Amino acid sequence: MELGLIMMDGETELSFTIAQMVQRLKGTHLHSQLERQAKDCLHRPDIKLDSLKDDVRNFLKVSGWEKKLQNAVYRELHIRPAPGHPAAPPEHTKEPLAYMRKAQASWEKRILKSLNSMCTELDVPLARKRPLPEQRELSNKWNEMGTDEPDLSKFRPVYAPKDFLEVLVSLRNPNLDCSEDVSSHSQWGLIKVPLHVRDIRQVRDACPELTLTSGQLGIDDHPYVHADLFESEHVRLGKRVLSEQDSAAAQQYSRQGCPTGLRAELWALILNSTNDPEDVMHYEQLKAGVIQHGLLVDNLIYKDVKLTASNDDYYFVFEDFLYQVLLCFSRDTTVLEHFSYNSATPPKSYIQGKAEQNEYAVIYPPNGVIPFHGFSMYVAPLCFLYNEPSRLYGVFREMYIRYFFRLHSISSHPSGIVSLCLQFERLLQGHLPQLFYHLREIGAQPLSIAFKWMVRAFSGYLSTDQLLFLWDRILGYDSLEIVAVLAAAVFAFRAENLMEVTSLASAEAVLADLSTLKVMPLIQIFVFATVV
Repeated sequence: MELGLIMMDGETELSFTIAQMVQRLKGTHLHSQLERQAKDCLHRPDIKLDSLKDDVRNFLKVSGWEKKLQNAVYRELHIRPAPGHPAAPPEHTKEPLAYMRKAQASWEKRILKSLNSMCTELDVPLARKRPLPEQRELSNKWNEMGTDEPDLSKFRPVYAPKDFLEVLVSLRNPNLDCSEDVSSHSQWGLIKVPLHVRDIRQVRDACPELTLTSGQLGIDDHPYVHADLFESEHVRLGKRVLSEQDSAAAQQYSRQGCPTGLRAELWALILNSTNDPEDVMHYEQLKAGVIQHGLLVDNLIYKDVKLTASNDDYYFVFEDFLYQVLLCFSRDTTVLEHFSYNSATPPKSYIQGKAEQNEYAVIYPPNGVIPFHGFSMYVAPLCFLYNEPSRLYGVFREMYIRYFFRLHSISSHPSGIVSLCLQFERLLQGHLPQLFYHLREIGAQPLSIAFKWMVRAFSGYLSTDQLLFLWDRILGYDSLEIVAVLAAAVFAFRAENLMEVTSLASAEAVLADLSTLKVMPLIQIFVFATVV
């Protein structure tokens, strides 16, 4: 009887998932294309009435449309959470833990207060229609916005990573008595919430491709694998994966790294990011929106690019691309879709004089995402891969709604920033307890140093080739956990020097320059050469 109930529950869940998937895909451009192709093929001589269903299916398979549908389904399965109980309220899908939801809501109020106070102090409207001469000027210099030098001295980032870390450090589960856990190292770190994160053994089980005997792009002096032979075979396999146009195969392939010449296509395939005429049109519509209306957040974007990417030796040449992508991103209402599985809620603004009246509320900015200090660094590395703005934009948007939003919202998700911080601290404590204790005693909590790396997924800290190797694995494992593993591995690599430091400043000096590090050897040695 119990087995029957379990099977029925499993079947019900599967049916519910399929129904949700069909509903999501209905109304998409792909759905209308499939319908049109199916209708058009009816006129073909090889389509017979007595085997109509099978013939149409076979046509869609041979013509590649079935693969496109599979990739779309694969994308949906990866970005959407598994369906919960039908009676569960929507906020449980966003974040199951009430204290996390409360902390996120409190943090959002703080951000909004900062934005509103800046708006009031500087007497700058949240949005305004640009006069026609200004529209023409912006349109003419769209590809050289970096030459513009607006006065941004009075604008400040709404928040910086260190402000966010303070909030995460203060997180507590009200149902937990911390005194019950005094036997473990959990008191040593800054993160005090009880979340399940993988230990080193579980990381090994989850990442078998990273074993010391496996070939990896990004490891030049492999003791067990001839690097050149592996690379040539891996490139050959990569070309075959691309010819198959299979997102799942591309994702698996990416776990061992993507060759430089194939990476752009492989990432787009994994993300199911297309650059069809309708995608280009969508980008052009967003561009038109930027030209017609100015937003207060535009100044925050300009300021952030000037403070970060423009001063970076690798990324300053992409300043124009960054403005184009980020300004369009702020207007893209399709980004709002990700708030159905994000613990955050898009901020609202009210028409003047109609405060707190919901019928006069509008989401601001239109995409629901207020940029913070360092936000532009999520886009910058992608500029090395894509030189067509609409293509670059599509891949960034997909990377954001899959991964990057988790780095600046409070949640219990395994790839969320809270879990990454906790995993980093536990990995380091478990592997090098003496180092952790030493740094803690001198007032140099490891997380206070590593947090800025993790919140940016190391963008701006590693050399670009090494960063792209790291992001290959984020896509390959569909997880940001590798970011926490690398952060711990960096401390392990510099452990000898760190044991000699006597202050936070000297610890930061030891870890100030990561640009010479080789990412994959560090991760591989930390995960598979650690004695547990």
